[in-house]
Amino acid sequence: MKAACITQTLCFSNHDGETTEYAKKAIVQEYEKYKAQLEKGGTKYKILSEKTNEDGSIVIEIKKQYNSSPVGEYLN
Repeated sequence: MKAACITQTLCFSNHDGETTEYAKKAIVQEYEKYKAQLEKGGTKYKILSEKTNEDGSIVIEIKKQYNSSPVGEYLN
């Protein structure tokens, strides 16, 4: 394999539908933890879009390294 990336759409949300400020902060923390895990693992990535909805959920489209494959020009 010369280069590989995957594109995903991920939704970070509160599974019980709670929309309090506390619940919204928990969603942000979950999202930040996800990004920190990518960084810690050395995964190369690019966030293509990010939207925060009224209920506090965060929807992102991300292009990231597939396993440990080279990314080539995919993230430019």
